Amino acid sequence: MEMIKVAILGMAGILLAIFLKEAKPEYSIYISLCISLCILVYAVEKLRYLFDSVLEIQEYLPINTSYLATLLKMVGVTYIGQFSSSICKDAGYGAVGNQIEIFSKLYIMAISMPILLALMETIHGFLS
Repeated sequence: MEMIKVAILGMAGILLAIFLKEAKPEYSIYISLCISLCILVYAVEKLRYLFDSVLEIQEYLPINTSYLATLLKMVGVTYIGQFSSSICKDAGYGAVGNQIEIFSKLYIMAISMPILLALMETIHGFLS
């Protein structure tokens, strides 16, 4: 049911933006941004549940907290990068949006390196 609410909100916003695009083109970007922010706020509420679940899993399994923190950072970078890239593309600045996507991918690779190195150490320990 929640997905239907978000879909209806998005479609209503887009229809309003299309309607206003002919009369006032600058308002269509503002409407798109406002609708996107509303959906993002709603998604953040769902992320809270996800984070609480991850912390509950951590209580049952002996997982290093830095790994979970890195995982949560990667999820956050993904959301922020995709959101800002989409807004730039909607505004007609596709090149900037693509650069944001490239940077977010590189940043995710950079912050995940400690986990990859720990995994390699574990595999090396098993093979030795």
